[in-house]
Amino acid sequence: MAACTSLAAGCGVVPGVTGGAGDDTITVMTWAPLETGAADKPGIPALALAYARHVNAQGGIDGRKIKVLICNDRNDSVEAAKCARRAVKEDVVAVVGSYSQYADSFFPVLEGAGIPYIGGYGATNDEFTSPMSYPVNGGQPALLAGLGKELAAGCGPVVLVRPDTIAGDELPTLIDSGLKAGGHGKADDLRAAEDATEYSARSERALERATSDPAERGCVVPALGDRTSTFMDSFRRARQDYPEVRTGTVLGSVDQTVIDASGGRSGPYEGAYITGWYPVETDERWDGMKRVIREQAFADTRIDPADAGVQTSWIAYTVFRAVVEAVPDGEEVTASTVRRTLDDGIEVSTGGLTPTLRWRFQDKLASVGFPRLVNADVTLQVVRDGRLVAAREGFVDVTRTLEGAEVG
Repeated sequence: MAACTSLAAGCGVVPGVTGGAGDDTITVMTWAPLETGAADKPGIPALALAYARHVNAQGGIDGRKIKVLICNDRNDSVEAAKCARRAVKEDVVAVVGSYSQYADSFFPVLEGAGIPYIGGYGATNDEFTSPMSYPVNGGQPALLAGLGKELAAGCGPVVLVRPDTIAGDELPTLIDSGLKAGGHGKADDLRAAEDATEYSARSERALERATSDPAERGCVVPALGDRTSTFMDSFRRARQDYPEVRTGTVLGSVDQTVIDASGGRSGPYEGAYITGWYPVETDERWDGMKRVIREQAFADTRIDPADAGVQTSWIAYTVFRAVVEAVPDGEEVTASTVRRTLDDGIEVSTGGLTPTLRWRFQDKLASVGFPRLVNADVTLQVVRDGRLVAAREGFVDVTRTLEGAEVG
């Protein structure tokens, strides 16, 4: 029992979240990597539990209490598959607001059982292709296309530093679609090991290429996921020996917690442009989420409202609540009815945090391999005095930009 009191153990449900053992209880699952080091996303399951406590304190969703199961995928493909099999065994109606890099391990299991995956983080392209996936953001495709479009006007040579992996091979085409839309040439593609402990050689190579034209100020774009901070640490030391360059990255690689940990205003991200999926954390549209965190998880330091995973999980549970409320009276809430409600064209408002969401089998971006990508809006942010702030008001829709991507 002691092992199961830890959230990271993924052993079940925090007491008080379950509304009881009756038929009116709806069981869902949220998973994320925990106790793994740099890849940890503890705020995601912590937010899910806080949301359930909030809903259950109000009597549930149309009288139905929520039971949230937590699973630790340990940033491992085998464990991710185990989480999915547990979801099937526990008869969950949906996997909501989760994070995993191993979609190829868990989606086959969910697809076989017909369990919808609502609001994944957008960490893999499978989230934009699987018929069981109902994403709430545009993942890396939208972020890189938006960043490329923004950097096109103010950058000379652009160097993309990305993982030397199959998934990394798709990133150049995405940023190039944005650069092309802005009238810029393709980015210089610089591969790097995804598990390196330092990037001094790659930092120097990136700086050499970005400063190859003395008449123009180059830009370096690290998109190394959890290793972006490792790269930037090496980059900060190397850049002192080169002409000044701009930096830019995407929210999937950096968020406010990373900026704080790297030194804030004196850190390597100061002045960097970052594309995100949602409004900045200080925007009043997040007030509802912050209120729930204060009331249900005030002392829980794992939940940072500026964390993109926490924000995505909040939006995913907002969607799930709307779907359950839309299930016709008298029908049981099951994986099948949740999926049917989503597939029948329900439109979900998220209070301005995203455009109105609606999922169809073949959406606008099906032609470039993203049939489930329904939200291609991004925001442009900049690190100013150590804080992520809006660099431009409102959203930028990169649907047409992505339509020009040459995704293999």
